[in-house]
Amino acid sequence: MRAIDTLKNIWKIEDLKNRITLTLLLILVYRFLSVITLPGIDPSALGALQAQTSGGIMSLLDMFSGGAFSNASIVALGIMPYISASIVIQLLGIAVPYFQKLQREGESGRRKINQYTRYLTIAVLLLQAPAYLANLHSQMHQVGASIAGGLWFTVSSTIILAGGSMFVLWLGEKITDKGVGNGISFIIMVGIIARLPQASVQEFISRMGEASGGLVMFLLEIIVLLAVIAGAILLVQGTRRIPVQYAKQMVGNRQYGGARQYIPLKVNAANVMPIIFAQAIMFIPVSILGFGNNTDGLMYKVFAPLTDINGFWYNFINVVLIIMFTYFYTAITINPKQMAEDLKRNNGFIPGIKPGKKTAEYIDEIMSRITLPGAIFLALVAILPAFAKFFGIQQGFASFFGGTSLLILVGVVLDTLQQVESHLLMRHYDGLLKSGRIKGRSGQMY
Repeated sequence: MRAIDTLKNIWKIEDLKNRITLTLLLILVYRFLSVITLPGIDPSALGALQAQTSGGIMSLLDMFSGGAFSNASIVALGIMPYISASIVIQLLGIAVPYFQKLQREGESGRRKINQYTRYLTIAVLLLQAPAYLANLHSQMHQVGASIAGGLWFTVSSTIILAGGSMFVLWLGEKITDKGVGNGISFIIMVGIIARLPQASVQEFISRMGEASGGLVMFLLEIIVLLAVIAGAILLVQGTRRIPVQYAKQMVGNRQYGGARQYIPLKVNAANVMPIIFAQAIMFIPVSILGFGNNTDGLMYKVFAPLTDINGFWYNFINVVLIIMFTYFYTAITINPKQMAEDLKRNNGFIPGIKPGKKTAEYIDEIMSRITLPGAIFLALVAILPAFAKFFGIQQGFASFFGGTSLLILVGVVLDTLQQVESHLLMRHYDGLLKSGRIKGRSGQMY
């Protein structure tokens, strides 16, 4: 079989085999850490915390951490503080001249930006960790369980939680450098997949418990889920190709250029980052409320509706943020002026468009046209779980009908397959698909 032959080819490539092995080992380390409870916490008394994270926005926090949040694990805060810090630094790259200068300095500037991002991550952790501990104390108090108190417990647990999140960040960077795929996204994906088997079984049991038509409804849900996955793949892979003509050049006795090629512009150039950014912003109301249970006061009345992931205001604001971040992230990743300069430098031009400024304006106009429908479709996919919940699907299984879960799964899987495909093709082995080509997240055919 072709799949078996492909696996054999992967195993023949020593570098690829080592990368995959290292990735799996680091993921196992992360999963092991996710079940190690904070010192001084009784794991058997976490029922209230696990019930709290079974629904609402807290379930998203638990999903991103792969269950570590509800386990009161040493890595409970996961990778989201780093994502939040990255958002702030990228926003500063637009508003602050110093960060704009760093972005133009190449590799040295990128290292400084990464350093600032880590410093800000630690600051975010030092704010989120005490809030997490306060919520943990409140939830355990509800079931009559005791938890160590005092300044020493708070300080030591804050240090442990901060260190755990930074270690997870280190694991992600090692996967990126020495493994396969983007490490940060891969860790988030693993946390999502870890919840899929249990959610599927619970949905199946729930449907089978119905008086009639339970199995048919479950099969219908699977069909709809597969259709949504197909739509998500089209969203991730969709491109608009711009024809480019290269002028003929004579180098010695050889003629170069003259052939028509294409510039692939992605419909969703930002991939899943707008949803991740928007989700990080939507976690702020939870932090403001302090993970508490106080239902009095204006602050609770204002921010409480924003913690209901199935509510109107949460999804409305989420859609607006996703569309805004799609344009923002596309603007900082796609530079029409640079593309126009590169074309001009290589004696290339878009037929009917003057090189230089006119070409940059044309590419920018095309990007604006294709970004809007891509952003709207991305936002619709993001709120599909709310519609699934409306039709009676359990919250755990409904989260896989769209939103961050589905798009991260699709995006990371395609990105990882693309890297494996590249390793195979560089060594003249057949790729993962029959044609030997896989359309990656970069929007090009490799």
